[in-house]
This record gives sequence, structure tokens and C-alpha cells, in this order.
Amino acid sequence: MLSAFIAYGVIPLYTIIFAGGSDWFTSNLSVIGSLPGRRAGFFFLGVLIGLYYLLVLRKLISCIPRHAAETCLLYTAFALLVFAVSTPYLPDSVPLQAFLHVVSAFSASVLLTLCLCLILLRLSSLSQAASSLLRPYRRSMAVIITVCAFLLVLAGIISSALEIYFILTTTILIQRMYANSEEIAGAL
Repeated sequence: MLSAFIAYGVIPLYTIIFAGGSDWFTSNLSVIGSLPGRRAGFFFLGVLIGLYYLLVLRKLISCIPRHAAETCLLYTAFALLVFAVSTPYLPDSVPLQAFLHVVSAFSASVLLTLCLCLILLRLSSLSQAASSLLRPYRRSMAVIITVCAFLLVLAGIISSALEIYFILTTTILIQRMYANSEEIAGAL
């Protein structure tokens, strides 16, 4: 399955290689992406992750009746992510663009997190069987949010460590839900 190969192989490997050679607690992917020769790689990473989330989550969202809120959150997060990776983070030379980059990258992550939580809550509310089936996913999402908050406090910034953890764990969570989407749909 192509989505599993991308989720378990391409995204983790590319993300770690992209961030390699930097201090994961004092830097972040935006800073790395602003280095000479890294802009195209940063853009590719953002679009790869964004398209993966978009395509896989659309299938999960389609299981929810009246899913306008989830769809709006997903597409807005995707648009903000594409805007972030296509807007340079160069605070010394273009501070307004750097500010817009930070706001859109942060907002994309928050909206994606809200989208995932809403998908899990809405699917869980459709039946007792779905609620039981999705309990490990809800717990995993709670752990992801908690660890991200801990990494934010630990580093004092949105660090590469936080970003890499968020990308890898949400990608794995989403892929596992996607792989079990028929079972989830059957429980509804």
C-alpha cells in the first residue's frame, strides 16, 4: 500500500534527513529550511506531509455525516501549510514574511490537531462499537498533545524535536486509522 510506504518510510526518513546536522532543541524546521540550498527541500517536505494528511484524512472524514467542520479545518490547515513552506522565514531581511510564515505554520499545526481530535470525537460518538474501537486512537492523540506541550516547555520554542515528533506520531496515527478505516466504517 502506497500510503503505508509514505507514512512509515518516506515521511520519517525524509524528515529526519532534512533535520540532520542541526540541534533539534535550539532550532526548527523553518530555520533549517531558510538555510542556503534548503528551501526546495523544505517546500517538498511541507507539501509531501500536507498532501499525505489531506488525502488520507479525507477518507476518514467521509465516514462522518455532516462533516463540513472537519473538511473546513483540513483544507484550511493544508492551505496554511503550503503558504508557510512557500513563504521564506528570513526575519532579518523580510520580517513581515517571516511573521506570516510563523503564524501560518503554527496555525496549520493547531488546525490539523483540532481536525484530528474532532474526527476522533465525531466518529466515536456515532456508536458504542466505534467508541471502543477508537479509544486507543483517542488516547494516542492525548499523548501526542501532552508530549508536544512538554517539548515546547522543555525547549522554550517550537523546536525541530517538537515538529519531528508531531509529524511522525500524527502520520503513524493517521495511517493506522486509515488502514483500519473499513473496520471503523463497519462499527458505525
